[in-house]
Amino acid sequence: MNLSQNFTLQELIKSDTAIRKGIDNNPNGDQVEKLKALCENVLQPVRDHFGRVKVTSGYRSEELCEAIGSSKKSQHAKAEAVDFECIGVDNAEVADWVHMNCETDQLILEFYTPGEPNSGWIHCSWIPEGRRASFLHAFKSEGKTKYKPVMGKAKDIL
Repeated sequence: MNLSQNFTLQELIKSDTAIRKGIDNNPNGDQVEKLKALCENVLQPVRDHFGRVKVTSGYRSEELCEAIGSSKKSQHAKAEAVDFECIGVDNAEVADWVHMNCETDQLILEFYTPGEPNSGWIHCSWIPEGRRASFLHAFKSEGKTKYKPVMGKAKDIL
């Protein structure tokens, strides 16, 4: 099933952990519609601009979220979020482009290390109304994940 011109439902629900543990990771009809909106409003524009997009995590059922140590309340479990990278493009450059060209709920450059273009990944959520338009950098400090607002451009993070 196609969610947009270049993205399929299978890409957005594939999980090696779900397969390995026998977890049902199939979204319901409402969640499929949310995944379509996520693809149309974020992933497809990124694909049209940068080329190949590698989805590393899309929809995750509540059971799968728990299995990987995430929250059942994650936007992934609501079919509102995706983690991705663009092969051969600095993740900060992609995040900056998304920030400037897509209306997002949350945009997080996760675990990116300046000077290491392939480090980390981009987490992006989209909802139809009430978008927070937050742009954050997630990083580890003293063994804990911390979030800092990106002021200006992600490529300028120190």
